[in-house]
Amino acid sequence: MERLKQLLAEYGRVALGTYLAIFVLALGGFALALSQGLELASLDLGGAGNAGVFAGAYVATKLIQPARIAATLALTPIVAAVLRRTTRPGRAAQPEPAALDDAQR
Repeated sequence: MERLKQLLAEYGRVALGTYLAIFVLALGGFALALSQGLELASLDLGGAGNAGVFAGAYVATKLIQPARIAATLALTPIVAAVLRRTTRPGRAAQPEPAALDDAQR
């Protein structure tokens, strides 16, 4: 968990976005699999409908949290490098006007 905190401190929004993207993909993937008939032996979702599918997908997503964190740690530097290469120079992050001192205004 400490490495994830360090990653968030170093990469900020990119790390958070990578983590959330992996979470959404896992949750959506499990929901799709469950709605298509995948049965999880440890979860009895009998007749719960869409709520049961979502609950099962959420539980399955939480169960793979260590793998999601590992994927975030591995993928964030790669995502950051790709974003740096594909970001046009004119679109680089500019300091907020409030961050400029009076001499720069």
